[in-house]
Amino acid sequence: MEPLVNQENGKTAGIISYFTIIGWLVAYFGFHQSNRTSLGSYQLRQTLLLHLIFMIVRYGLGFVLGAMWLSGGFFSLISFLWLINVAFFVLWIIGLIGAINGEEKPIPIIGPMAQTMFAGI
Repeated sequence: MEPLVNQENGKTAGIISYFTIIGWLVAYFGFHQSNRTSLGSYQLRQTLLLHLIFMIVRYGLGFVLGAMWLSGGFFSLISFLWLINVAFFVLWIIGLIGAINGEEKPIPIIGPMAQTMFAGI
């Protein structure tokens, strides 16, 4: 069993990592590198994939579809991107609640994938 201080550092790193990619960097370099915990590693892997997928889907898709959907109506693009934001917000909340509770609870859809893709973290 890990000492309580290490568990708290892992929990803190996990929580901070959910707040933007900058928060992830702070959590990784500020908390996790000097004091690795299984909880911290678990949460950092999940949030890294969540942030990366969000940036690729939200901004990449918005950029690509923006040009195509201008002729089809601006409202439909805004609605579609709004739905993407809501979906990622729900995933973010589920993950953040797990981090706050100190649980290694996978985020639906991407959680198990993150654990294998970023096993080195």
